[in-house]
Formats: sequence, structure tokens, C-alpha cells
Amino acid sequence: MISVRNVQHNYRHNGVVESVLHGVNLAVAEGEFVVLMGPSGCGKTTLLNILGLMMSPTSADSVALAGTETLGLSDSARTRLRRETLGFVFQRFNLLPTMSVRSNVALPLRIRGQHADGAVDKMLDRVGLLPQAGKKPGRLSIGQQQRVALARALIGRPAVLFADEPTGNLDSASAGAVLSLLREFHRDWGQTILLITHNEHLVGAGDRVLTMRDGRLHD
Repeated sequence: MISVRNVQHNYRHNGVVESVLHGVNLAVAEGEFVVLMGPSGCGKTTLLNILGLMMSPTSADSVALAGTETLGLSDSARTRLRRETLGFVFQRFNLLPTMSVRSNVALPLRIRGQHADGAVDKMLDRVGLLPQAGKKPGRLSIGQQQRVALARALIGRPAVLFADEPTGNLDSASAGAVLSLLREFHRDWGQTILLITHNEHLVGAGDRVLTMRDGRLHD
């Protein structure tokens, strides 16, 4: 589902080139739940941005997602692939404050031109938030808002879900609820998940743990 070979990335700041990723190789099988651990500044976010088609690597032999080689794709093709294939949950929920919970979750379907029908309410029921469907996100707790973000990320049944520090802003109870939902979707849907975190307490969340140090991946 994810296959990248020899990914390298550099940043240039004030004329100085800083190498962030050093020949990263990564393979994630369909239906696998992989946890990528590493301290801040090790290159996790840069790798996520490349995998999520939000930026291009300085160089790479291959960056393939769901069977599609993304190197050389046009901006419009990358946008379409990201919209139709990938789901994202971030530490910041990025919910639209003027829209209801139901409308936030329905947004990815509407962007694709699909009818929400009863799928949105089914998803909200799955994450335990159907009674809050008509509320604005600001009226929900932080943990509830993250569950809305998760529902929105999964409503379109993406091939891959990227979860970037999804429990970083949550108390232990809310974090546990979000992790339980991730495990449920992985178990029940066969959802492919790449969870990126610096929190060592999340090591046991997935099927496999990888560690990133100084821009390199280690099993």
C-alpha cells in the first residue's frame, strides 16, 4: 500500500543546505497498522508530508501509494490521488468551526461529488457522536473533536490513513478512546494505518513499530 525507496530531502535556509531524510526505504502492506516513532526533528513530519503528497522529495527512486507511482505526477493528479486515496488525522483537528459536526464529516464526500446519504450518521454513531451531529465543533470537548476529525478522515474509506500525533492534545482517557477506534477500524475494515508519534506509550498500538533517528528509519 505504501512503497518508497531511497527518499532523500534537503532544506535550504539562508544559503545553508540541511539534509533531513537520508535514503529512507519504507513498505507498508495493505491492512497493516504501523507505528513510526521518533523524537521531534528526526524527519517524521517531512516524511509524512512526502507520503501525503503535500510536498515532493529532493530525490527518490520511488514513492508509490496504493499501486500508483507518484513521482512525476502533475499537481492536479497528486491532488486527486490525495483526495481519493488518503485520509489524515492531525494533532490539530482542523475542523471548520462554522459548520456542524455532521457537515464537517460529510465534507470529503461532497468534495468528491458523492451523496452522503446515511453514511455520515452511521459513521458518527460508530465513533459515539451521533447525538452531537448538529452541534458546532466548538461546543464539543477536545476528545470529541478528535473523534469528529477521525470520522471525517475515514468517511470516504481511504486506502491509507495517516495519523500524525493524533493523541498529542488529549488527556489519557480521550487518547485511549481514539486509539481504541483506530484499532477497531483496523480490525473491522482492514484499514491501513501509519501512525506517527514521539509518544513511547503508543508503541503497542499497531502491528509493527519503526523508529526514525536523524533522518533514517530503523526496524
